[in-house]
Amino acid sequence: MRLRKEPWISAIALIALWQTAAHFFPPFLFPSALTIAKDVFTILTDMSQVGDAAATSLRILGGMLGAFIVGGLLGIWMGASPKVEQYVHPLLTFNQGIPALSWVVFSVIWFKSTELRIWFIIVMTTLPAFAFQIHDSYCAMSKDLKEMCLSFRPSPWDKFRTLIAPSILPGVLTAWKINLGNVARVVVVAELVGASIGVGYQLLQRQQLFDMSGAVAWTLILVLFVVVSQGVVTLLETSFLRYRPKSERG
Repeated sequence: MRLRKEPWISAIALIALWQTAAHFFPPFLFPSALTIAKDVFTILTDMSQVGDAAATSLRILGGMLGAFIVGGLLGIWMGASPKVEQYVHPLLTFNQGIPALSWVVFSVIWFKSTELRIWFIIVMTTLPAFAFQIHDSYCAMSKDLKEMCLSFRPSPWDKFRTLIAPSILPGVLTAWKINLGNVARVVVVAELVGASIGVGYQLLQRQQLFDMSGAVAWTLILVLFVVVSQGVVTLLETSFLRYRPKSERG
């Protein structure tokens, strides 16, 4: 697979722009790129700080897995039953309008456990995207393919395995890529409430110390996790959907 040069050019341009700003502003506003790079290296080589990054990563994956299971079931249920869709779809739309900060406040009132709070916030903010993507994929199933499958009178499991799962798979992968980007912003807010470990906790410490370099470094660590995770999903997409033209795989 040939690496594209455009992302590297964009990254170099961004670093150059930041470094230019660092020459004209004090370090507590725009620390040099070298200082930030040193902080990133320190984070990646200090086991205690690696533990913070790992904690946030596990929280993201655990919350998204919960949202995927619940959202996937709702999406399939809505696709299979128009009556259910009439009731559930408005609730999911309503959920999408609730700010992440509101879920933070609700979770603090409802739950004592910090980990349960964070998990709940991630689930509630990412669930609609999973449900809608999977529902749309279910509804987009070929009518002819569906009728052909039903003509063989398959069992519920065979129907899911041979018809539903392949049909919703593109929507599932798309939902994971979208939610990975969204959840990175949500988890930091969630970790600010009571967490004693994690990227959000570290960012709060850097804010209290006016440590801009450390704040940028921790942000880059979270961005790196998202980029790598989305890359893994893209590789899975390329493998599972290799029968599709490259333009359709995105």
